[in-house]
Amino acid sequence: MAMIERRLREAGFEIPVAQPSVANYVAALVQGDMLFVSGQLPFESGKIRYQGRVGDEVSVDDGKLSAQLCALNVLGQAKAALGDLDRLKGCVRIGGFVSCSAGFHQQPAVVNGASDLIVAALGDAGRHTRAAVGCSALPMNAATEIEAIFSLR
Repeated sequence: MAMIERRLREAGFEIPVAQPSVANYVAALVQGDMLFVSGQLPFESGKIRYQGRVGDEVSVDDGKLSAQLCALNVLGQAKAALGDLDRLKGCVRIGGFVSCSAGFHQQPAVVNGASDLIVAALGDAGRHTRAAVGCSALPMNAATEIEAIFSLR
């Protein structure tokens, strides 16, 4: 078992099976020594687990869990693309999108759910640059969406 998967399992997480793309794009793409993973929604067992706007229908704590689940799905796509997560050298960037109302300002706290999971999985190599953006709606009424860029071995 890959070290990254072992770390996650010890923390109580399992890498999910990658969801197929829902439109005209690829879920993950290797370019040179980089892996780009398209935005992942909080899918669990084939359904969106967290729906609605964070700060309204979804609490900030559940928003963090939603972002964490999105990050697990990012790793699921990475595993599907690479075969072995230990090919990940590090996380370069995470883009986090939070469905929220205009007056909501806690996007960084929500996206920390994803950042914390990636650092738990990769250790110091998981420390990354990031954007935490609020938006009025996300596909399938998802609370969050996370995309990532990784460097490869």
